[in-house]
Amino acid sequence: MMKKKKKLCQLVIDQDEILRSDLWYNPENLATLERYVETQAKENAYDLEANLAVLKLYQFNPAYFQTQVTSQILLKALTNLPHTDFTLCKCMIDQTHTSLEENRELIDGITGFEDSVRKFICHVVGITYQTIEHRLLAEMLGDPLDTQVKVWMSKYGWTENEEGQIFIFNQEESVKPKNIVEKIDFEKHK
Repeated sequence: MMKKKKKLCQLVIDQDEILRSDLWYNPENLATLERYVETQAKENAYDLEANLAVLKLYQFNPAYFQTQVTSQILLKALTNLPHTDFTLCKCMIDQTHTSLEENRELIDGITGFEDSVRKFICHVVGITYQTIEHRLLAEMLGDPLDTQVKVWMSKYGWTENEEGQIFIFNQEESVKPKNIVEKIDFEKHK
């Protein structure tokens, strides 16, 4: 475990030195940055700056383009929703490379990917719905076997009635009055 932490720390230091200097434009540093992307995927970490540096190097040096690394960057950007990282990353990829096919092994290689996406889905459901059908929520969560719905309901404090309607949130309960106190200081004029 200690060797793993030291290796990760060294990788972070190496990529940090590259990003803090003009060296990140040097394609010789691409291998270090690509290893860092893989480490992010395995360790459930995220570093947008480093990932953008990789994509920028691919822009400047198309011969070095790696589909696997680019896929990992895009999937990691999705885990940071609702931030716009995915759009930013996608815009840096040449059009000839943006038709990435769905491969389950790519998603499996990103630790925490499905939970991050489900968390974002629950966030959107929470601000959009007051009630939702159990079946629809299961479908949104990509859970046709219905094994995770109760887990996410519990995380967000949602309850279900006998008809299969999930009570999300009463918007009236979220309205909290705020007392605003203004202090106006008038200067004395003579």
